[in-house]
Amino acid sequence: MSRDAEALLKCLDETSPNSGDFVSIGVLPMRWGLIPWHWKKPLKEMKLATFNARVETVATKPMFRDAFKRRRCLIPASGYYEWQDTADGKQPWYFTAGDGSPVLPMAGLWDEWKKVETKERLLSCTMLVTEPKRFVAEVHDRMPVILRPDQFDAWLDGSMGVDDIKTPIDDDYLRRRRVARRVNSSRAPNDDPTLIDEAA
Repeated sequence: MSRDAEALLKCLDETSPNSGDFVSIGVLPMRWGLIPWHWKKPLKEMKLATFNARVETVATKPMFRDAFKRRRCLIPASGYYEWQDTADGKQPWYFTAGDGSPVLPMAGLWDEWKKVETKERLLSCTMLVTEPKRFVAEVHDRMPVILRPDQFDAWLDGSMGVDDIKTPIDDDYLRRRRVARRVNSSRAPNDDPTLIDEAA
């Protein structure tokens, strides 16, 4: 296991619940696409794309600003896709940790919303994105905010501000591989492990 993965697990293990705004909730599944606590309409009426939050506006946009102040999280991912515009269509690439780590720790926000009709609790999250450096920019103009282990605590306790997360992770932190375009198809099963195999 890489140092990043070990640090992430250690952070989750050592953080305990407290009475403040920043509370450890361990590892939980959440809806991807943030629904803020103050959303007053049925979920089906949420038409805004809230699965990403841009670092340039996260502190001021009504959809994200409360969560940015009070409810931050780490989103562990094995990798992520980006699509490159080419002459013959969109080419997907899969980005992973450059050192082979099974985990890329991404900066996220979460919130808790109660369904209007049933009052059922819904946990949701969003991933922060920023401008990339050269390596990722060759494929796409945005990338996730990826955190180093020494940033975990400051991110979670709220002491990291927008200026601290604008600068993207160094190019050598990531590697990428071209994958098959069937990733683009809605018919491709989400749990098919061959979707991240390098394309021939």
